[in-house]
Amino acid sequence: MGIEIDRLRFDELVSEALDQVPPKLAAAMDNVVVLVEERNPEDPSILGLYEGVALTERTHDYSSLPDRIYIYRGALLEFCDDEEQVVEEVMVTVVHEIAHHFGIDDDRLHELGWG
Repeated sequence: MGIEIDRLRFDELVSEALDQVPPKLAAAMDNVVVLVEERNPEDPSILGLYEGVALTERTHDYSSLPDRIYIYRGALLEFCDDEEQVVEEVMVTVVHEIAHHFGIDDDRLHELGWG
């Protein structure tokens, strides 16, 4: 079905979701940036994507550009029916992608209810 929320409001929702990450966890995020894009060009239906090397896979000689977490506005808005659902799905997507940064895979996230 879908809903329309302007870019500024959507960015605020992502920022608010990031603010909900516990401080110790946020402090442990290393070399990662969160970006809002309209859609993933290769798979327009996905809600978010983590690109990088998970903390659990980094070695002592790791040095790279920042890892990237993409939150896809268009796909999320298309997926949701109202703003309340957008708020919830943005939070789930942000947590899901941050978990990948910490090395948690999709199977474990689904078990934990963050699928």
